[in-house]
Amino acid sequence: MSHILVVEDETIIRQALRRLLQRHDYEVTDVDSLDAARQQPLEQFDLIISDLRLPGGNGTELISLAGRTPVLIMTSYASLRSAVDSMKLGAVDYIAKPFDHDELVEAVRRILADSQAVPNVADEDVGEQDYPVSGIIGSCDAMQLLFRKISKVAPTDATVLIQGESGTGKELVARALHAQSQRRSATMISVNCAAIPETLIESELFGHEKGAFTGATALRQGLVEAADGGTLFLDEIGELPLEAQARLLRVLQEGEIRRVGSVQSRKVDVRLIAATHRNLRELAQKGEFREDLYYRLNVVELHLPALRDRGDDVVELAQSLLQRRCEKMQLPAMRFAREALETIRRYRWPGNVRELENAVERAVILADDGQDISADLLGIDLSPDSYVTSTLKENLEQGAQSSPVESEQGDLSLDDYFVHFVLENEARMTETELARKLGISRKSLWERRQRLGIPRKKK
Repeated sequence: MSHILVVEDETIIRQALRRLLQRHDYEVTDVDSLDAARQQPLEQFDLIISDLRLPGGNGTELISLAGRTPVLIMTSYASLRSAVDSMKLGAVDYIAKPFDHDELVEAVRRILADSQAVPNVADEDVGEQDYPVSGIIGSCDAMQLLFRKISKVAPTDATVLIQGESGTGKELVARALHAQSQRRSATMISVNCAAIPETLIESELFGHEKGAFTGATALRQGLVEAADGGTLFLDEIGELPLEAQARLLRVLQEGEIRRVGSVQSRKVDVRLIAATHRNLRELAQKGEFREDLYYRLNVVELHLPALRDRGDDVVELAQSLLQRRCEKMQLPAMRFAREALETIRRYRWPGNVRELENAVERAVILADDGQDISADLLGIDLSPDSYVTSTLKENLEQGAQSSPVESEQGDLSLDDYFVHFVLENEARMTETELARKLGISRKSLWERRQRLGIPRKKK
């Protein structure tokens, strides 16, 4: 069980945080001042959550005292600039108050997972580690191709666009890119463009001058400027308003920003990584996203496949998540029952890895001691419509059964089934439809065509 220290002078917030974290199986120690925190064995905690402004000083003073223990800074919305400055001092992340409970728990879970996956990254030569350093799991062809691309693009300053459905782990890829880049010793700032109100997005990203608008009582540095020398990760960039898109284009083209209300530009050196689950090309054609910005962002495109398209990766991920959850909750090792593994393999997982992680956590909590995890403990929709339409072997067998000549030849190999199914259906199906029916990715379909000598027919 992870042990968390909460440093917060407001009693109501401190007590609410303690109850929230304890409900999620964390051991919590809470103190109300910086002096009280200094008296704690800081390096023995797994995480420190501290308010920025405390009696006796700033919470950022704990960063140097905590050693390798990560520090998450809480700050009021008006002090966002100070929170970014705290990241430059070594804070692992920050969260603005008032915060959403789910958002805080997710941040805690991610920070603890990252610190366990790479406990000594700062002391190691990143180039000598087996990629990925962020603990991304994947053995399928699509993930192996992704890993190879990341290892090539990470050391460069090229702008990267990460595309994939929600819950596939786009931020993990962004963090892996930063960790293997030449900027890894600098700050990586993550911004969810969908989480900031449209009226404030330009001010938050690019900063503003005092008096630039009503309520601008002081000069504020923007997040782009705060990431100078490091990496800026813009998640859900498809939600960025057109006005902010024009300013971002200036950053990419000229390497400079202009704060809201200012007449002077400032040079910045930022490596930009963007992510979205939306089709930016289609948005650009509809006039909902700047086409010139799209092409600037799309220097290197990385695609994260949906979990349902990753074959046996889902079982590998489930086993790893199960082991991690048991260790975190200090429980004896558990295993999935056979029907649970089959359910995991065939379920569509519309929420992708995030949904799988929640299902595994739920099952571990509900399972009895010594009990194998059954399918019903996963708490997922077990109706037929929720399953992947057909597995690779089932589709190929159906294709073989449709041909009496093939059936009479007895048991065919998987390659024989593949050849038969593709030749029979390629005239009436697109490559995407073929791949979906076979339960594989388009890349896997192309690779098998090449290996088995089945050229794609031109229509």
